[in-house]
Amino acid sequence: MARTAEQLDVVTLTPQARDVVREAMSQEPDPDRLALWLEVRGVQQAQFVYDLYFQAAADAADEDSVVDDGELTVVVPASSVDRLRGARLEWSSEGAGGLVLVNPNAPEPEELGIPAEVMAAGLDGPLGIRVRGVLEQAVNPSIAAHGGRADLVAIDESGGVAYLVLSGGCQGCAMSRMTLTQGIETALREEVPELTGVVDVTDHTGGANPYY
Repeated sequence: MARTAEQLDVVTLTPQARDVVREAMSQEPDPDRLALWLEVRGVQQAQFVYDLYFQAAADAADEDSVVDDGELTVVVPASSVDRLRGARLEWSSEGAGGLVLVNPNAPEPEELGIPAEVMAAGLDGPLGIRVRGVLEQAVNPSIAAHGGRADLVAIDESGGVAYLVLSGGCQGCAMSRMTLTQGIETALREEVPELTGVVDVTDHTGGANPYY
């Protein structure tokens, strides 16, 4: 009889993902004391990014979500519970294969520093279409040489403010402020003079070279 996914308090593990996790954990020193920890570590490109790691189950705090079925312990820190509720950890065979966390939740506009009404308006207004065109045709080809990319995640059509996230070589880079103000913003405002401001809402603390 086929096994069904194991339902946890917060997340679901498919049988294949569960087997992969247990096999990997068995290779760790003293695996019986370990748990699989799942948490949201930040926001990038308007999406949550995650950490999956092994750590002692005993390190969990009382307010954390802890599920132990006798074979596998899963811990979700309290700060990530609402962000991960209803998520599913599964195995993907694409490419080299790997674990994938499918999450129905998305960051709140406030977490991105974007007014809720602006986020809800979408990107398909006249100004948004023009800004995306400039990013794709002029800005991204230029910063791609440094492994960077800029994406429009929200646009205030009435106020003329564009909200961008930087990724790749730009995310977490201490020079990203200069890149934004002297490069990206200049290019955008030259091509789209209606813009009154360009706001970087990237989570730079999550980059390879984070700064604070």
